[in-house]
Amino acid sequence: MPDDPAPVPEPGSAADVRRTWDARADHYLGLFRDELDGKPFDREALRAFAGRVGPGGRVYDAGCGPCGHVTALLAAHGLDVLGIDLSPRCVALARQEKPDCRFVVMDQRDVAGAGERLDGLVSSYSLHDQPKRQLATTLAAWAAALRPGGQLLIVAKEGVADGVADDPLGSDLRVYWAEFTAYELRSAAGRAGFCVDDCAVREAYDDEIPTRRVHLAATRGAA
Repeated sequence: MPDDPAPVPEPGSAADVRRTWDARADHYLGLFRDELDGKPFDREALRAFAGRVGPGGRVYDAGCGPCGHVTALLAAHGLDVLGIDLSPRCVALARQEKPDCRFVVMDQRDVAGAGERLDGLVSSYSLHDQPKRQLATTLAAWAAALRPGGQLLIVAKEGVADGVADDPLGSDLRVYWAEFTAYELRSAAGRAGFCVDDCAVREAYDDEIPTRRVHLAATRGAA
């Protein structure tokens, strides 16, 4: 008898994120390898984050993807940065793209168990793969990994989507896709123990998915 087909992971689960990103990592790399070159707002947000953390600060780039470009930019600003991603294929490609940077396979919700007390964490479009109901748990995990006074930067697409959809990035996959309002991110960050320092919304650039972007900067409160 033929082997039973592998079970399909629950949408938005860690196994599902790993499966979908392993499948589309090469496609994404081709689209976004140099995306920061045309995004001055994003580059400035990352520069400002690095300035708040300070030289040599230990930082995770959560959901670094296959490009490694955010990790590399943070490193260029003097941070001790590690790119983490659930997808082994994303990590393998990031290591090829940015051989001078460090990347490991890790769930962004397990950062507190990595044994480091971080000075900062960046989530650049890493929240849209998981259901909104997991936002509180994820932010609590980030807060537990950061020292008091540690810095957080979240970049997310604005909206109300929360479910399985055709991949907005143009692959042939059905993927989990979540969007967030500024209010949702501010509220969740506050409940997780962060003080929100700034929450800016920018319009999409001409070559982006036509959805506004939310940039939230916050500081970890006292334990």
